[in-house]
Amino acid sequence: MSFGITRRSFALLAAGLAGALTLAAPALAQEKVVRIGYQKYGTLILLKNKGLLEEKLKPLGYTVKWAEFPAGPQLLEALNAGAIDFGNTGEAPPIFAQAAGAPLVYVGYEPAAPQGEAILVPKDSPLKSVADLKGKTIALNKGSNVHYLLVKALEKAGLAYSDVKTAFLTPADARAAFERGSVDAWAIWDPFQAAAEQTIAARQLADGTGIVANYQYYFSTKAFVDQAPQVVDAVLGAVAEIGAWVKANPKAAAAEFSPLIGIPAPILEVALARQQYDVKPLTPEVVAAQQQVADTFLALGLIPKPVRISDALRPSKS
Repeated sequence: MSFGITRRSFALLAAGLAGALTLAAPALAQEKVVRIGYQKYGTLILLKNKGLLEEKLKPLGYTVKWAEFPAGPQLLEALNAGAIDFGNTGEAPPIFAQAAGAPLVYVGYEPAAPQGEAILVPKDSPLKSVADLKGKTIALNKGSNVHYLLVKALEKAGLAYSDVKTAFLTPADARAAFERGSVDAWAIWDPFQAAAEQTIAARQLADGTGIVANYQYYFSTKAFVDQAPQVVDAVLGAVAEIGAWVKANPKAAAAEFSPLIGIPAPILEVALARQQYDVKPLTPEVVAAQQQVADTFLALGLIPKPVRISDALRPSKS
């Protein structure tokens, strides 16, 4: 007795499968998703946790997929590769991404938060000022907001970028290197900054005050802004709602953040107090400040070609 499939039944089965796939194809093609990249700290992770965006996008027929990244450069690499449609980073990562040809579009920014990043040294370090960093090794995430902080802080102290050594490490690896004494200083942002200050008494040589603005930017891709501007607006609207909630409820926000990122709530309260948590359309002044970041990196040879921030702005609504 044979259990093999006959040629005729195989043909019928194949025809049936082909028909089913043909019927399924339009349904799959109609699936509308916005893919959002977020980091372990910031408005977007709270937005994900609360589920607010999913509710806002239901009337538009969109669902949301979330992807976590360790820092801004990695997030924008994903945006460049077409893996996400929306995300936010500090001021330096988009410069490197735009220089690499990423099709990013600035769609909003958060007001300046210069105290939300700093150059730290161990509590017993003999280094007392940024000028003392000459010949020393500083850990930082390459292409992150603190990369620009380091450049400008050195400049203010009368040092050249070439006067120091850099160790390009992710926040977790940098913290480990910092604690074991493998590096002399660490340029880092909140909440990692607040955690180091509170748990191991890391000491600030300088934060961004009087040196850099430390803006946060929100991005999409040119293709997604053209395809779904109403979704971009809905995401920005949800971000604004979350930001307003954080500002009005810092203790509750810290308590909600704590299990998400594994940092005690009292430390997060310190970090939250140094942020602005709002989202606004870019102004000419903000664009000019971001252009200065780009020009600084070009002069140092950190990017291979000039970048014009105006080329990556969202077109004005008519």
